[in-house]
Amino acid sequence: MKTVSLKIDDDISMETEKILSELKLPRNRYINEAIDHYNHIQKRLLIEKALTKESFLVRENSMKVLKEFEDLEDGD
Repeated sequence: MKTVSLKIDDDISMETEKILSELKLPRNRYINEAIDHYNHIQKRLLIEKALTKESFLVRENSMKVLKEFEDLEDGD
């Protein structure tokens, strides 16, 4: 396990302490779970960004293929 030192804004710290007292959860566990959750969100956003980029790159080619299929259907 890695030790990390961080500075937390006072208002965030106070809110966190209130929540921790109600949950009866150690601060360390709470922060680890919060970071894990945030990492999952960021991974999804990175995947979404990559998919959007890839989709944009193949869009022109996909439209050409679609046009070719439409032309084939019109020829029948």
